[in-house]
Amino acid sequence: MSVRIDAPPKQKGIDMTKVAVIVFADTETHADLARVVNALITVQECKEGGDDVRLLFDGAGTKWVAELANPGHRSHRLYDSVKDRITGACSFCATAFGVKAAVQAAGVPLLDEYAHHPSVRSLISDGFHVLIF
Repeated sequence: MSVRIDAPPKQKGIDMTKVAVIVFADTETHADLARVVNALITVQECKEGGDDVRLLFDGAGTKWVAELANPGHRSHRLYDSVKDRITGACSFCATAFGVKAAVQAAGVPLLDEYAHHPSVRSLISDGFHVLIF
């Protein structure tokens, strides 16, 4: 038996939910694929719900950009459906993992707001719920 948990309806005058999804999962295992797919599905659900949702790739997760941007990847359509919510990928990590050129070729901005990394603190101070995958 599955249970569905519905959110309360949005009320007039109440701001939309702010969600930042950060992918740290590597590209090496089936479990890593499951994590990135769950991240993308979460972004898709928030997008469809009208939320202010942002998707970031950090750490080994920066390797997913090239993988998912490939039209032959089985999760490419899901990635493509939320591409407009991608804020960017960590500049330092994309360089460290050797995917900087691939990230740029996919049109994903490189983020270097704090010590060459995305600023998670700024997301939190801007009221975002931060989800890590």
